[in-house]
Amino acid sequence: MRTPSGSLNTRRPRLSGPRKVAALLVLAAAALLLLLTTSPIAQPLEYHNFADQRSLAGLANAANVLSNLVFVLVSLYGFSRLKRNRRQFAPLLMLYRIFFAGLLLIALGSGFYHLAPDNQTLLWDRLPMTISFTVLTALVVAERIDSRLGLALCPWLLGLGLASVLYWHWLDDLRPYLLVQFGPMLLLPVMIWRFEGPGTGWLWLALGFYVLAKVAELGDDLVYRFSQQLISGHTLKHLLAAASAYMIALKVRDTEG
Repeated sequence: MRTPSGSLNTRRPRLSGPRKVAALLVLAAAALLLLLTTSPIAQPLEYHNFADQRSLAGLANAANVLSNLVFVLVSLYGFSRLKRNRRQFAPLLMLYRIFFAGLLLIALGSGFYHLAPDNQTLLWDRLPMTISFTVLTALVVAERIDSRLGLALCPWLLGLGLASVLYWHWLDDLRPYLLVQFGPMLLLPVMIWRFEGPGTGWLWLALGFYVLAKVAELGDDLVYRFSQQLISGHTLKHLLAAASAYMIALKVRDTEG
């Protein structure tokens, strides 16, 4: 089968060498060791005090609520691209469907949270986000290391992701959730760099937009003041995170037969 840089290779990709797999295992072990050797991290309550709290037509925190609609648009676009050529994505169709469905859940969960931000509603924001983190990791493993391994890992990664959020919710300890959220940020660049696979450029762009989203989130108030109250860093985070997901949808478009 011809597999140009933009097409999906449905065969199991050939490993580039055991050292590259070993590097992934070392990174995963280092992240787990960090989790086990650090003290519990409680959720700071000031996290819920967002810079932009303006209402619109009675809708509280309107900008942070409504900006989640972009995830719906990206999700629908992603599903439309999958529908055009299902056979092309047949081996990994389930993973792509879960990823784009996760974006719809993010829109609902994050929108619900921002209506009344607190630790209780934050649960529904974080649960769907873990779907995106874990399924994307499984997708990259499947396309670049071994398709059967990626498919087998998916339910385990999903389970661990959801469990990390529930662990935080019950025990107020963020460590497992932080590992699930930021662990892929260590593993994905290594897999994209060291293993061949489709859509490399789109994956790098997806990671880049996600990093920018986290930076915007940290600068919530600074962005709000610098933009003269036009947009807050957290609202911008939603737009940049959706742009990151959109790169995955463009990757799907690019790999259509």
